[in-house]
Amino acid sequence: MLRPVVVGLDGSRESLAAADWAAREALLRGLPLRLVHAWQAWSPEESRLPELDAPRFWARRILRDAMDRISERYPQVYLSAEQIPRPAPEALISAGAEGELLVLGSQALSGFGGFLAGSVALATVAHVPRPVILVRADETAEAEHMPDADGRPSADGPYREVVVGVDAAHPCEEMLAFAFESAALRSTSLLAVHSSHLSSAYGHVPGTANGKAEAAHALASALRPWREKYPAVTVRALVESGRPAQLLLNAAADAGLLVVGRRIRPTRLGAQTGPVAHAVMHHVRCPVAIVPHE
Repeated sequence: MLRPVVVGLDGSRESLAAADWAAREALLRGLPLRLVHAWQAWSPEESRLPELDAPRFWARRILRDAMDRISERYPQVYLSAEQIPRPAPEALISAGAEGELLVLGSQALSGFGGFLAGSVALATVAHVPRPVILVRADETAEAEHMPDADGRPSADGPYREVVVGVDAAHPCEEMLAFAFESAALRSTSLLAVHSSHLSSAYGHVPGTANGKAEAAHALASALRPWREKYPAVTVRALVESGRPAQLLLNAAADAGLLVVGRRIRPTRLGAQTGPVAHAVMHHVRCPVAIVPHE
């Protein structure tokens, strides 16, 4: 049985943009799309008092309106919807675990154009065992593609590049698999970014010529089996000295999708997203895929 692409809805512009992105991704992957909305009623029974039953009405309308929107824009996608009577993080974590991936909307930071990942998104990303994609309110089909010959936005041109952040000393197979598959589905190139600041793991001082050369070699070794598995994907490797999060922000400036990893490493404070994932979640412009791994 196919796992669906799951999208969380709350009626906001961000969640509607996420639903659109999720529908396009479902079509790319040949998967069904499942819309979910979390809402806790005061009572399981409908009230005779309109003011008490109004939240129930609006909760139902969120799903109904989203279904109408997706059905009209993407009639080819197999669509289902469910209202889950649980707190939002709990409902999204449960629904996301059953899907191929989970898509959420994130607010743009005023003046910066990045993400304002609220408490629900952060809690969900930190606990869902499947890839989670964060999508901005102004994300469109045209934004995923290169502009036309006249420089105008177009959904008909080639897809923009996929960017993936790689720790070559500890390559994450799940993350590389997701990044290569995403690039292959889009018939676009993949840019693998590694910070030579991490090259001390190979016995050299970070940022030196030897350290950078060792890091480049390790990155090439990590990518080799995936290049062989996806020979149609053009791969570029970028090894630079600098903070990993900043390198990824720069590399993803014109990307269609950024892929980063989240190590599954619960602490006394609960599951964490990690500093690099946390930084790009808040500041990158394109959709961000956070892939959990051991």
